[in-house]
Amino acid sequence: MTACAIEPTAADEDGDELGDECGDPRNGGTTCAITADGAYAARLAPAGDCLFPERWTLDGPEPYAVPLPGNQPEEPGTEVQPMGDGRVLIRRLVDGRHAFSLLYPTGPGTGELLLGAVECPDPDTRLRLLPPAPGGEKAYALAVGRRSTAVWLVAGGAFGPEHLAMVPGRCSGGVWLDRAGRMLALDREVGGRTKAIVVDLERDGEVSPLLQIAADSDDRLLAADPDSGLLLIGSDAPSPGRGERLGWGVVGSTLPVRFPECLRLPDCTVTPFAIQPGQVLMPENCGVALRVDGPAGTWFAVWRPAERQLLQLPAPEGWLAGAGLWTEDGVLQLPYATREVPCGVARFAVPRGAGGTGEAGDAGSPAVTGGVGGTGETRPEDPVRDGTGGAPGEAVPSPSPPSQPDPPVPVAPRPVPLREAPLKGRVAVG
Repeated sequence: MTACAIEPTAADEDGDELGDECGDPRNGGTTCAITADGAYAARLAPAGDCLFPERWTLDGPEPYAVPLPGNQPEEPGTEVQPMGDGRVLIRRLVDGRHAFSLLYPTGPGTGELLLGAVECPDPDTRLRLLPPAPGGEKAYALAVGRRSTAVWLVAGGAFGPEHLAMVPGRCSGGVWLDRAGRMLALDREVGGRTKAIVVDLERDGEVSPLLQIAADSDDRLLAADPDSGLLLIGSDAPSPGRGERLGWGVVGSTLPVRFPECLRLPDCTVTPFAIQPGQVLMPENCGVALRVDGPAGTWFAVWRPAERQLLQLPAPEGWLAGAGLWTEDGVLQLPYATREVPCGVARFAVPRGAGGTGEAGDAGSPAVTGGVGGTGETRPEDPVRDGTGGAPGEAVPSPSPPSQPDPPVPVAPRPVPLREAPLKGRVAVG
């Protein structure tokens, strides 16, 4: 499982604001959280007009869900996150305090272990959970204030929530850079500019620079894979004043970040949510899954840096949008829930070279290897895979001539070292 960023979501006193933003792709939100090893998932499941926590087990022969309802329905803005042992962490806003508990099934009922609470005296401070940490034994939260950001250990500590670090500036995002859960990348806003930084949680929150594409650019880290070193980056450096573009680089490389033209879809928001693991020393061959939100709805796409083409596919019915994981052998798994299948996983085998311009069903197209009721299947009328296709259901445009290689964006300065961070080498910032 790869680490992906989640933009800051805010929880005001009544919790409504967070509830509205949790699924917003512009904020990196998702309706489902998955452990780093892909064994468990958790979400707030609907039951009529109510919400209740639900845990999914994904590493067995077939996925199954276990409801974990409390004494009353959960409020909008509540967050849940699966732990590596199958328990579910829940964050509730109670009387202005953020209360944390671990939920677990106890026969017909739900057990709850109270962990403690975090109080934010400043009403402008927003607290949210960070993405599931590697190992699954600990969970972290980010409290974003007016001028600084606090990192909290909220599960897995010795005495309840523990304050770990205070980072100057307002931070967003949240990407794990290693398998040990030590190096956390955040996007920090200082002086009107946003740059990705690294926070070393084992060195009292020591901060190191990570990305500096241009002095006046906003550079965010959206996703990272510890095995290959592949980084997915959002930056306005290649098109100042015209919005952020999606690019990629490699940890330890002195080559510049590249911004493929195929990742630009007009009137659409493209958000990476999973990277294929296990591709050691082969970042260009990693499969990358992207959520696409446009006027026609939400679908997904897959892409590999080496192929330079985008394969767009219709999402399975009931997809928990923005959630998914890759296996090492290149199978993309997307969780979904429908009335008929309340807990399902659609599986797509995406071989190398699948990003060609052939129609769905050709040898170059991905095959659906799992799922119920044919969800996730491709159809001849679905968009082409050449990076120029429209949203699902739109007419297929004529293939465009192959584009010339994308020119690299000039860099200043060259690689930014990670100081004492346990990431060998340097970071490409070009």
